[in-house]
Amino acid sequence: MQNNVIGKVYLIGAGPGDPGLLTLKAKHILENADVIVYDYLANEFFLSFAKLDAELIYVGKKGGDHTLTQDKINELIVNKAKEGKVVARLKGGDPYIFGRGGEEAEELLEAGVSFEEIPGISSTIGGPAYAGIPLTHRDYSSSVCLITGHEDANKTDSVHNWKALVDSANTLVFVMGMKNLPDISRKLIDAGMDKNMPAALVRWGTTARQRTLVSTIANIPEDAVKQGFAAPCVIIVGNVIKLREKLNWFEKRPLFGKSVVVTRAREQASGLAHSLTELGAEVIQFPTIEITRLADYSAVHNAINKLDSYDWVVFTSVNGVKHFWHELRSLGKDARAFKNARLAAIGPATADALIEKGLVPDFVPESYVAEGVVEGLTKLGMGNKKILIPRALVAREVLPEELIKAGATVEILPVYETKPGAAKKEAVLKAIENKELDCITFGSSSTVDNFFSLVSPELLKKHPEIKLASIGPITGKTLEKYGVQVAIEGKEFTIPALVEAIVAYYANSK
Repeated sequence: MQNNVIGKVYLIGAGPGDPGLLTLKAKHILENADVIVYDYLANEFFLSFAKLDAELIYVGKKGGDHTLTQDKINELIVNKAKEGKVVARLKGGDPYIFGRGGEEAEELLEAGVSFEEIPGISSTIGGPAYAGIPLTHRDYSSSVCLITGHEDANKTDSVHNWKALVDSANTLVFVMGMKNLPDISRKLIDAGMDKNMPAALVRWGTTARQRTLVSTIANIPEDAVKQGFAAPCVIIVGNVIKLREKLNWFEKRPLFGKSVVVTRAREQASGLAHSLTELGAEVIQFPTIEITRLADYSAVHNAINKLDSYDWVVFTSVNGVKHFWHELRSLGKDARAFKNARLAAIGPATADALIEKGLVPDFVPESYVAEGVVEGLTKLGMGNKKILIPRALVAREVLPEELIKAGATVEILPVYETKPGAAKKEAVLKAIENKELDCITFGSSSTVDNFFSLVSPELLKKHPEIKLASIGPITGKTLEKYGVQVAIEGKEFTIPALVEAIVAYYANSK
């Protein structure tokens, strides 16, 4: 039967690159969308907000390489909405500022599809701000002009009034203008601009790859070539650039310029990736593990329907909480289903995931590994206790085996499956070969095994400049099994401790 209910499309500005600049409204929509259609310049970190069954469609455009033409993108979002779905159209920057969000909105209206536009921070303001360049300042400029630099240099009649731009004393911001940078420089000077007027380029603004070049309007085309600056760049012209030396904050963070690989599954990586990014690192997410749903959830539903028969439910991962809760809600149940069971979490991240669901764990061990859970629960008395362990289909057996030895009846309940992932293999190999990589992080033994099933240990041995960071000694021993050296290890088996160890290592190596 055909669905006659038309969905809705949200045209979302993802901002210039820093995932922290996404609006709360945009995040809420991404969490509830049935389909997410995203661009090349929209940070893939945002996909971690998607619900489990959301459809993710990449339609990026990079230079002349178009995954889909604009007409096909328009057709796609219209068709998905007409299937009755909520569509999040995720675009870099702001959809309406030098984007094609306006065209997409017109197409949606013509097709009878409801839409909303969710503004995003444009690279025209985000890039300069993160480079320490305020676009207005009482002492230097009281207005800003945003200009497209994507104009045919051979045109006899420019769409811009170059003399008016020079005479206005605006701060001038050009986007999509790197190809025409020499022409922009020449036309501004020909229109009367002082050759020594400060000019700057901000490349990959607000991201860990950000680079900034300060010059003059006369010299910046040549300096850009010498320094290897290429698109995407924002070009800024004006005296406000004089403030950069004082106001440059972003490029002074402790991990700025460091390239770090996160090998955790995408569903688990967000906390680590976010922390590293906040400290200035460029994070390459290389999920060596892919978290997938099970083919059959009948056993999970049976366990949920008899939750009142268990003395303890022990959660060993955030993913276990996430998938178990998803099935519990699908059955119309909520936190009250746990009324008779006590809850244990293997560590603070898992505990936080439970607390978000309104469930406060009764036990969190001091040592965040299976052995710590066993020791703590055994002290609480496990004799004749019935225990449920929602976990991955394949996992370490230490916890159930030791609890059984302590006298408990244990039911292992797979709620998700882990499979090897290789989505970013080529990017990581290229970064290794080009000596563009500083650190690789490992959050579990399974990430180590899966990483080396994709990347030869011998390759890393040839690149001692790449430091390996382990969340703890168990993961460290697995790394040593492959003949590679652990340079960084967390004092506690937590993501914050791992991040702290990475920061300390690079601070001491300066």
